[in-house]
Amino acid sequence: MTQPPAPRLPPRTGILLANLGSPAEPSRAAVRLFLDEFLGDPLVVDAHPLLWWIVRKCIILPLRSKRSAELYRSIWMPEGSPILVHSEAMRAGLAQRLGPEVPVVLGMRYGEPSLERALGELERRGVREIRLLSLFPQASRTTSGTIEARVRELLAGRPSAPRLSVLPPFPSDPGWIAAVADSFHRAVAGREIDHVVFSLHGLPVRYVDEGDPYRDHCEESARALAAHLELDQGAWTLAYQSRFGREPWLAPDTVEVVRSLARDGARVAVLTPGFIADCLETLEEIGLRLTEVFREAGGEELTVVPCLNSDPKWLEALERLVSAG
Repeated sequence: MTQPPAPRLPPRTGILLANLGSPAEPSRAAVRLFLDEFLGDPLVVDAHPLLWWIVRKCIILPLRSKRSAELYRSIWMPEGSPILVHSEAMRAGLAQRLGPEVPVVLGMRYGEPSLERALGELERRGVREIRLLSLFPQASRTTSGTIEARVRELLAGRPSAPRLSVLPPFPSDPGWIAAVADSFHRAVAGREIDHVVFSLHGLPVRYVDEGDPYRDHCEESARALAAHLELDQGAWTLAYQSRFGREPWLAPDTVEVVRSLARDGARVAVLTPGFIADCLETLEEIGLRLTEVFREAGGEELTVVPCLNSDPKWLEALERLVSAG
């Protein structure tokens, strides 16, 4: 069914697409700088400030920078960091759809292109309203929350700043769901799949207990995708990846779920619907490490569904999301 065109944006409106970011290069120094900024954000890690500063600077950064740089090198593209390359292609695709009268810029919470740089570009283009869309379907203080806080902080220090409109998360948006489902069908074409795992980034349980909406949004996304894909209740699992630290995180763990399915001889497909653009967590953690875990546990076929990146069907949904704000 053909949908009507997206509504036209008001004059002098600009779009800010925001993501978390990436090191500038896969070197130990660049990765250390990126991790320090990321892990130093109190909305991401809300431990005691002085104690966490000591742990971060003296233990975590020296130990993790070298290993993380190796991981980044394993997925680095000739054009640069995958998350930056794909996010920029997404930005360019949306700009083409909206036309030259609507500025579309990309800003990263950590690293470059920075949110400050992105806002400066929109101001130079003379916009009066900025529509901010964090590229995370499910909201959390650790992703969309810290992006919004930083944008508001930057705008507060600018005279005659444009008006900010923060677009809502989209955990069950029909256009996004259809685009993810279409990507799934392309990835598994010609294969028989016994079980689908929806793997989303983990979060400490304490954050959810304190009111973070992330788990509710993840469950909403998983249910909507399962319904659209017509999966029976026992044919899919919502799981969480990328645990860090010792406190309890959301469960079940993606690695344990996939290892168990491999032992049972299931043919498995893994979707990562919390990530719009392919990045370290999807390409290395899922595409490389999880595939290895699956094979070591005796599994035969694991299909990893790529992120949407600049998929045309997603760009159509993206245009509607920013136009309806």
